[in-house]
Amino acid sequence: MITDLLIGGIGGIVSRSVVAPIELNRLQMQNRFIPNSTLRDVYKKEGIRFFWKGNGTNCVRIFPQLSINYAVFRKTKKHAQKYIQNKNILNFSSGVLSGFTSMMITYPLETTRTYLSLQTNKNKYKGIFDALIKIPNKQLYQGCRMSMYGFGAFSGIQYTSYYYINRIIKDTSFDSKLFAGAFAGTFSVSITYPTDLIRRRLQLQGFDKSVPKYDGIFDCCKKIFKRDGIKGFYRGLSATYIKTGPAVAIQFWTIEMLNRNFKNQDI
Repeated sequence: MITDLLIGGIGGIVSRSVVAPIELNRLQMQNRFIPNSTLRDVYKKEGIRFFWKGNGTNCVRIFPQLSINYAVFRKTKKHAQKYIQNKNILNFSSGVLSGFTSMMITYPLETTRTYLSLQTNKNKYKGIFDALIKIPNKQLYQGCRMSMYGFGAFSGIQYTSYYYINRIIKDTSFDSKLFAGAFAGTFSVSITYPTDLIRRRLQLQGFDKSVPKYDGIFDCCKKIFKRDGIKGFYRGLSATYIKTGPAVAIQFWTIEMLNRNFKNQDI
């Protein structure tokens, strides 16, 4: 269990650090009320480090989130395989539970990471712990329910498609793991992306006076559709494809490499 926690967390840190600049761009595209010009001004002041703005917080968030996610997935799968014979159903159900659990536990870190990444006044929050103290508790959990639904579905589809591709390819090389991971990430986000966008909108209420207010998930959906139509639910998807495919590929590649080095038997 401890080994699974470490492997999942390290895989998350490595993958998210590599794609941090793309993630920052994705956050901006999802939230159109934060102008590109403002972010460009901050880049001129802060230089190249701007592209990794909030990544330290992201690593603090992603380590426990993916540690719990991977450990719960393996533990659930180990016990559930006695009762569920179909491998796709086994991986999906284990993935959904792991995604649901990990997001529920780490969601306040998810909110603080988003706030720190998008703030243009760097003196507002000085770091993750300062943000956790200053952000009201109600705001810390805005969008949590949608996030649990969305990440649960994403995690279930991701694990199912990753192991399914591996069974088809029947290749144990790291290249095949990278391909399977990239496919799993891209396929999963294609299906679950609207839930991610909605939870970001809900999450950022109170972040700035220009941020719209919503009365819940359905009100958020209604206002997005009224303003932008169906395409509004996929705003920023192109940047997400560029980020998620490589991120999940590197994540699974790192996990597979660590499993081999730690001689951690696959389930």
